Amino acid sequence: MNAVACCPPPAIGFAARARNAWRRADGAVVATVSILLAIGLVAPRQLADTLVFTGDSALGIGPFLVVSVLTAAWLRAAGADRLIGRAFVGHPAKAIVFASLLAVVDPFCSCGVIPVIAALLMAGVPLAPVMAFWAASPIMAPDMYFITAGTLGFEFATAKAIATVAIGLAAGGATWALQRLPAFANPLRAIGCNACGGDPLAAGTVHWRFWQERERVAGFIRSAAGNGLFLGKWLVLAFVLESLMVAWLPGELLAAWVGDNTFAIPLASLIGVPAYLNGYAAVPVVAGLIDGGMSPGAALAFMTAGAMTSIPAALAVYSLVNRRVFTLYLVLALVLSTLVGYGYAAWLAL
Repeated sequence: MNAVACCPPPAIGFAARARNAWRRADGAVVATVSILLAIGLVAPRQLADTLVFTGDSALGIGPFLVVSVLTAAWLRAAGADRLIGRAFVGHPAKAIVFASLLAVVDPFCSCGVIPVIAALLMAGVPLAPVMAFWAASPIMAPDMYFITAGTLGFEFATAKAIATVAIGLAAGGATWALQRLPAFANPLRAIGCNACGGDPLAAGTVHWRFWQERERVAGFIRSAAGNGLFLGKWLVLAFVLESLMVAWLPGELLAAWVGDNTFAIPLASLIGVPAYLNGYAAVPVVAGLIDGGMSPGAALAFMTAGAMTSIPAALAVYSLVNRRVFTLYLVLALVLSTLVGYGYAAWLAL
């Protein structure tokens, strides 16, 4: 008799199946469910308040979420990434300016921009314009603008967009001044990129009327569905966290740390680097911090520092470039986020 049939492998138990399902589960969903379960066990009364707060917040930002999802899907379906390669052609100063402006309208998130950076550097593009795009792109995108405006207002969203361009220009300019040094001559590690996801320098045209081609329509649907799920799950997690801050975070303590004091803005930048939340999730969280006493300048510093140092993207970057370039990037994130925070605070004081 067949040994396999005679002695089948033991069935996987419920506990093992649960562990396997947990490992495969989405991080944001797992975090949201875990927090809600913990609230239900520790503070049952708060659970109802958290669910109501999350539902109301999600309904309020719903129209902005739809606009952001459709905008990002349109840019991808049209092939707007073809414009990226054109931003890095010509004189370095012009390339830095173009890259900084492009970073505000490109559809890439902090992790999605990494394959683009890899392709640009391996194609021999100078480090300065790449650094401009690299630093600015995770901070702002068309969908991020609408999400920010829906939660924090159009004034704050516009200030963040201006700060994005300023950070790109400053990061690119600083790198341009340093890239002649031997330490920055070869920014890449000795790596191979087998999953760069296409060469952004490839020839091609942008088809803004994507609906005229079936394949682009299919890409639009896939992108809209993927972005909607991505944004939705992170925003739900953020609203849950915000509800806890509203309920439990002492406003006077937060005001003392990141309110109107001399060190509020640099402290917010320092906190923003290790305390990164996904850029979309950070928006409602920051709204809760502002309600708790954080100044708008400190909030902008916190958001820009956190966006530039996304933990998943930072790990990918560390595997891509040498330590000196990686250290330069971290220093630029800390310094430039602090400066834009002071700049926004000064503008509000006028």
